[in-house]
Amino acid sequence: MNDANLIRMARQIADFYAPYTEAEAIEGVAVHIRKFWDPSMRDRLIALSQTPDAGLSPTLTAAITRLIALS
Repeated sequence: MNDANLIRMARQIADFYAPYTEAEAIEGVAVHIRKFWDPSMRDRLIALSQTPDAGLSPTLTAAITRLIALS
């Protein structure tokens, strides 16, 4: 899967959790990605999040940080 698709999918998950509180959204995104994404996809998303031009929302960035902590 290419990088643009990974980021698009992660953004869609974050958009789903937008109505929730920030803490619930962060946890929800992190748990969803951990539960349903292949480890190689998770690893690539984490790597992409470290680049300055990833274009991730603050909630998605925090969710990826939480995902790392869950690993």
